Amino acid sequence: MVSYTNFCLYILIFHRVSREILLNRMLAASNQLLWSMIGLLLTMGGTFLEAYVTTLPWNWGQHGIQTFSLGVTYQIGGVLLVGCLGGKNAGALAQIAYLVMGLTLLPVFSEGGGIGYIKLLQFGYLLGFIPGAWICGLIAFKARPRLESLAFSCLCGLFTVHVCGIVYLALGYIFQWKGTEAQTLVQAILKYSWYALPGQLIVVCAVTVIAFILRHLMFY
Repeated sequence: MVSYTNFCLYILIFHRVSREILLNRMLAASNQLLWSMIGLLLTMGGTFLEAYVTTLPWNWGQHGIQTFSLGVTYQIGGVLLVGCLGGKNAGALAQIAYLVMGLTLLPVFSEGGGIGYIKLLQFGYLLGFIPGAWICGLIAFKARPRLESLAFSCLCGLFTVHVCGIVYLALGYIFQWKGTEAQTLVQAILKYSWYALPGQLIVVCAVTVIAFILRHLMFY
């Protein structure tokens, strides 16, 4: 009788634990899906939103608020922010959805969309969004959300995007894709990576601060 009671108790405990694990997994999956959708919207919106900085606040009284373009958009900011907030899987899923939408003729890329985008030199940077967001999300959740750890995760994600982009540029020049006749490989790297990097680093700083604040407000 005692052993039968213990057996029933074990079955009940196992059932409750299994149910809790299943519910937690379902909740985690729904959260990842939600962050993926948010990341997709941020990436699409950031594609067409140019990044600006203003003069320092203590100069506003003398010269007013003046803005200066960074020469980049907030697109990379959306890619990295969802990694910092939603994690590696949500970040990668958001970028996969973004590429699928753009390659199926939806004009979500900076120059439209369509399968022909694959042969554009800059497409490698878009491909790099997937591993870039994944790596950013992986590192962002390795430690407690501190400014330095979030900044490091964003920098790793940004570096991954540029590595993928440069490798794709090299392949484009090997196969003589569209645009290779107008500039050399070095000029292409300068155009798509080097000149964009200062503005993107400033965007990374903004993403780091936003992610730090939101992670603490949401207690995770």
